[in-house]
Amino acid sequence: MKHWLMKSEPSECSIDDLARAQDQTLPWVGVRNYQARNFMRDDMAPGDGVLFYHSSCPKPEQIGIAGLARVASLAYPDATQFDPSSPYFDAKSKPEAARWLNVDVRFERKTRLLSLAELRMQPDLAGMRLLQAGSRLSITPVSAEEWALIIELLG
Repeated sequence: MKHWLMKSEPSECSIDDLARAQDQTLPWVGVRNYQARNFMRDDMAPGDGVLFYHSSCPKPEQIGIAGLARVASLAYPDATQFDPSSPYFDAKSKPEAARWLNVDVRFERKTRLLSLAELRMQPDLAGMRLLQAGSRLSITPVSAEEWALIIELLG
């Protein structure tokens, strides 16, 4: 089993939205970065752990890990790339050669908000991809050691 940090803007999809979804499962749509797409395609598997991270919040203190989830499917074509009314529409992507993928994510539990500032205060997390300068990926791998420490911090 692998572990991941997946960022979402709460105005688009929050941990509460995931908890309220049918079967508490939603497709992780809208990824338009090849490296993040490749993580889904090549490395993610059902059962992998997910740190559900709220990003781009109006107040910096609202940014951070807000819950836990699990990868619930293998990667498959993201339908939003074919929908002209979607903000994620990609006119160059064709159904026979989809560029963009998503996985389904299933709610596990809401946690206290573990803020970005609190994560930065942990010396053992200094190497975490999220905390590296210039890290903007919406999906990043989390090591077993990072996962264990974060679960401990979440209580």
